[in-house]
Amino acid sequence: MIRAALVTGAAGFIGAAVCERLLGRGERVVGIDNLNSYYDPALKRARLARLEALAPPGAWRFQQLDLGEVAAIAELFGREKPRLVIHLAAQAGVRYSIENPGAYLESNLVGLGSILEGCRHHGAEHLVYASSSSVYGGNTNLPFAESQPVNHPVSLYAATKKAGELMAHTYSHLYGLPATGLRFFTVYGPWGRPDMAPMLFARAILAGESIRVFNQGRMRRDFTYIDDIVSGVIACADKPATADPGFDTSAPDPATSWAPHRLFNIGNSEPVELLRFIELLEQALGREAIRDLQPMQPGDLEATAADTSLLEAWVGFRPSTPIEVGVERFAHWYRDTYA
Repeated sequence: MIRAALVTGAAGFIGAAVCERLLGRGERVVGIDNLNSYYDPALKRARLARLEALAPPGAWRFQQLDLGEVAAIAELFGREKPRLVIHLAAQAGVRYSIENPGAYLESNLVGLGSILEGCRHHGAEHLVYASSSSVYGGNTNLPFAESQPVNHPVSLYAATKKAGELMAHTYSHLYGLPATGLRFFTVYGPWGRPDMAPMLFARAILAGESIRVFNQGRMRRDFTYIDDIVSGVIACADKPATADPGFDTSAPDPATSWAPHRLFNIGNSEPVELLRFIELLEQALGREAIRDLQPMQPGDLEATAADTSLLEAWVGFRPSTPIEVGVERFAHWYRDTYA
């Protein structure tokens, strides 16, 4: 039997899109997700239904499974022995981590540990895992580059993502596991998460309700369209991490290692002010937003901007979706799906 690609968080926004791309190029894909209620599981099931409809016979298998079920994860790895693991499952959300820290410790740390052990014991050829731009924390030196230290997280979510990078590096060092960490910058597009600004704003604008705009709208985000993100994930998956032959232990670069472990920013490299994003969404929906300007929220970053030169050099990554095009595509999908 052809060894599968295992995708965790397969019912999530990025996970389902990655599964669709893998299936589209003829891969056999095994997806897992716990379908938790952090947001409406109906959307997650709708994403899975699309994958089921798109997949050729025998190419797709889904199992509802929580990463905390260590024995069940081990059994899955033993049965499937995946060639490639794309680990996207995590407890998401910066603000939610302030009120529910335990969910992040369980999913983002214990869960990643289960995946690393599975890769270690069952011969995975490459692990690609999700990190986050949130790891840059209190750093205001824009654009963010992988060579910058990330020692000052401002949310538990960010801290667990940095911890995950350290855990993956350790497995690369101790067991020779090729691992690539991707620091995602604000991802948006069709089938997005309903707890994120694009979905929240679109729903409220069409309903004639006010939208909460934090930091008086002066937030700047490196909005990155989902198709560009998926292209970057797949390109990295196809090129397993290798040790950096020029790594200098007397002046260590956080982005590389003597071990087969790499870290990359994956973003659009063109940050947009939140008020500009809202204007584009208003134009695409044909409605004006009622803005409720709010102060900065605990745990948020005022601005993010990705330096993606390392990823471009590694796999030729270049985003191709301007914000105007991406927002219009998202708005059309939202109207078709919800209106």
